Amino acid sequence: MKDSPVAHGPLSGIKVLDLSGYIAGPYGCALLGDLGAEVVKVEPPGGDTFRNYPSTLKSETRAFLGINRNKHGVVLDLKLPAAQEVLWRMVKSADVLVHNFRPSVTPRIGCDYERLSAINPRLIYCSVTGYGENGPLRQKAGYDQVLQSMTGICVFQGAAGTPEIVYGSIVDYYAASLVAYGVSSALFHRQRTGEGQAVAVSLLASALAMQSARFVWAQGEGRDVGRDMRSGGVTGHHPTKDGFIYLSANTPHFWSSLCELLDLKAMGDDPRYDSVRKRAELAGEIVPKLRTALRARTAIEWEMLFGERVPCAAVRTIEDMFDHPQVLAEKLVTEFTHPAVGSYRGFTNPIVFDRSPSPKPFAAPMFGQHTIGVLRENGFSDDDIARLRACGAIGPDTRPSTADGQP
Repeated sequence: MKDSPVAHGPLSGIKVLDLSGYIAGPYGCALLGDLGAEVVKVEPPGGDTFRNYPSTLKSETRAFLGINRNKHGVVLDLKLPAAQEVLWRMVKSADVLVHNFRPSVTPRIGCDYERLSAINPRLIYCSVTGYGENGPLRQKAGYDQVLQSMTGICVFQGAAGTPEIVYGSIVDYYAASLVAYGVSSALFHRQRTGEGQAVAVSLLASALAMQSARFVWAQGEGRDVGRDMRSGGVTGHHPTKDGFIYLSANTPHFWSSLCELLDLKAMGDDPRYDSVRKRAELAGEIVPKLRTALRARTAIEWEMLFGERVPCAAVRTIEDMFDHPQVLAEKLVTEFTHPAVGSYRGFTNPIVFDRSPSPKPFAAPMFGQHTIGVLRENGFSDDDIARLRACGAIGPDTRPSTADGQP
């Protein structure tokens, strides 16, 4: 019998400094926090941009809460030498630093790799940029939907001649996964060699990595070669008696089951439709018959009827996911406590570890909530902290007056 696992996570004991804003860097650090790392989010005096995004929450934004779980919050004005010295002391005991400044900015605010690696040679230094560390666009600010537009994602998403954005910041979130993946790999390398190193993640590379199946150009092919991987009109959203359902019936087995359950068995046995390619070519014949049959029941009813025999999903809202039995069974939603927002439910722990389960997540920090505590942990006295506050190097004390449920 296995020993009882201890909830500390595989990155327990790793200290991460998160100097990044928006999504890619911050959510990458949240993922590291999911794995048990201790993450300190360092914000400028104006706060992370997402704190000021539109939200129906009065005291904080959903964007900030959702992207910055598992972090302690510190405010430093890195434009000031005194704040840079605070950062340098924090770097001495850190394992990882993540930022998304443009290459020209880091030397000015004292957090370039050369300087920080000299302070701590074991540091894993992860930079998140729009376009990478080299090339003519290296100093240009990059954003998710800008990179979607640049790299062809919008062309494939929309109808011919009408590009469409894929909403949900998919490039940012994929880049965040690469941040966690790259940092974890660098930590593994350091474990074996003792060496720290610089890790570079870009939105450009992330956007192209997401399209690896399209990003193949064989010798002799023209620009107009077909790169669309969609399998025709059968796979996709279809209207029902009430709501829409998404069907994916590409294999012979699933295609046969779909036709049988729709009472279209003759169509399932028709050799003209016995491959994905044939069905795509004859979608104009097939789709009207499918949609007529689907009008007999609601999307939820079809989903239940198809069960495991036909890959499908009724179209739902994100609100439906909070209480979906599969989400609850996988423990993907938990309750957080925030000093200003109060209690709320949110996402937690996308990866399950059998031997090193992740610790219980906690809410994103209030602005500057842990500045005093973090500075004390790094050896700053109360007099030091008072001087830093007086010169504007650190932010105001926003610690809640009561226990907030966070470590």
